[in-house]
Amino acid sequence: MKYIIFLAGVAAVFLLAFLVSNDRKKIKYKPILVMLGLQLILTYFLLNTGVGLVIIKGISKLFEKLLSYAAAGVEFVFGGLANEAAMPFFLNVLLPIVFISVLIGIAQHFRILPFIIKWIGFALSKVNGLGRLESYNAVASAVFGQSEVFISVKKLLGHLPKHRLYTLCTSAMSTVSASILGAYMAMIDPKYVVTALVLNLFGGFIIANIINPYEVTEDDDIIEIEEEKQTFFEMLGEYIMDGFKVAVIVGAMLLGFVALIALINDVFDMIFGITFQTMLGYVFAPVAFLVGIPWAEAVSAGTIMATKLVSNEFVAMIDLAKYAKDMSDRTIGIVSVFLVSFANFSSIGIITGAVKGLHEEQGNTVARFGLKLLYGATLVSILSAAIAGLFL
Repeated sequence: MKYIIFLAGVAAVFLLAFLVSNDRKKIKYKPILVMLGLQLILTYFLLNTGVGLVIIKGISKLFEKLLSYAAAGVEFVFGGLANEAAMPFFLNVLLPIVFISVLIGIAQHFRILPFIIKWIGFALSKVNGLGRLESYNAVASAVFGQSEVFISVKKLLGHLPKHRLYTLCTSAMSTVSASILGAYMAMIDPKYVVTALVLNLFGGFIIANIINPYEVTEDDDIIEIEEEKQTFFEMLGEYIMDGFKVAVIVGAMLLGFVALIALINDVFDMIFGITFQTMLGYVFAPVAFLVGIPWAEAVSAGTIMATKLVSNEFVAMIDLAKYAKDMSDRTIGIVSVFLVSFANFSSIGIITGAVKGLHEEQGNTVARFGLKLLYGATLVSILSAAIAGLFL
């Protein structure tokens, strides 16, 4: 039964992508099947083999160690602020983003990250049926984040046609930034975070190949990366401030969204006798079932999945912790994989603003296909969850 549901889920995702395709005749099926095969192999490797478990444990231990270093800085600045028995979310989950951001800045400054991104992107371009720029952007998005990645290609933005810009934005929304991984791993099992990262990378290419197929000529397939020349300490200051800004922005969004959802839940409960999130759960229940979640848990899982879409992944992860005691491990794993991406309504504004700040006209272009962008990125999350469900 699990295999039938998996096939139905993948077929549904492909059909939903096919229905909004810009040019169905140009869809390249071979790279899609190759990447789907790679997703299946890598997911099995990560979730069901001893070597995969060792790799995930190693990554988890690395981030645990990094978070312990970050905790030293947080303790020094905010040590007397909170009760030691408490677990303040902003201090323990968000502020470590500052330290992870610094490490990324150091790796960028010493040319380690650009080298890795360039060659992984080059290798991906050989299997995904897309250009080197698209491949670079997907890998870079997983490092820098959905808004910062556009800074590195800002010289090219004004010359990109709409279809290539859509693919770049889909990759950016489908992934998550490395600086925020520690925060996710503090909230959900690290193995699902790592698995989702791998799945979303290939899933973004698959969905883009269906919704937005095109050919890139050799003349157009150029990458011109914008790099700022800074001293080491200028870079440190910039990345420290960037990390802190991300922590504060996420904290502010959580404060606003959690409060707003609580208000809307009460209003819906008074008027309809059902909370807004529960209503969304019923709407998303079929989606939850198609990614392999038992029907008995589909409404609860659908509630969390819908919460992520209308607010953000952090709010949904907080809700997952509340529902977890009534869910099976399999359901928790599938939902966790679904949550690890930036696919939500607020990301439309973030990406549009990022591009608009670098190129006004292209920012307007992104705003016009914003809903289609979210649609594609959400299909990526659904595909990733369905594949994870096959091996859990």
